[in-house]
Amino acid sequence: MSQHELSARPPMQVIDPDLIARQPTMTKALQLCQTISGLDDKAFVGTGGVVKDAAQWSRIMGVGQHNFPQDELNKFMDVAGNEVPMLWLLHSRGYDITCLRKLETETERALRIERERSAKLEEKLRYAEELLQGRRL
Repeated sequence: MSQHELSARPPMQVIDPDLIARQPTMTKALQLCQTISGLDDKAFVGTGGVVKDAAQWSRIMGVGQHNFPQDELNKFMDVAGNEVPMLWLLHSRGYDITCLRKLETETERALRIERERSAKLEEKLRYAEELLQGRRL
């Protein structure tokens, strides 16, 4: 991705942390991610997919005979609509996945600040209107 591209990630499904924690391996977490997505293999294979051919996908997702392409993990989770593999990895490294929170993006921060500013201005406007109408003395 070039620095000028915007990465608009779709909203992710919320998954029960206990279900994620019960997965014994990353391969099982990948399988759970796909299962929860409801998408078949075709969604992750081919041009623009995670891997180029169905045989490779089958070896990855079957019994883990082939390694998952690590640089495609974000794309996989975006297509699947959930972040089970990332959460599984955090859990396997000893992190509490029940209290994670997403960081605010620059765009979200700017929007929050603008909304707060707008709310303050609206309050001042209401006050000024009430003064002009003689309700605040």
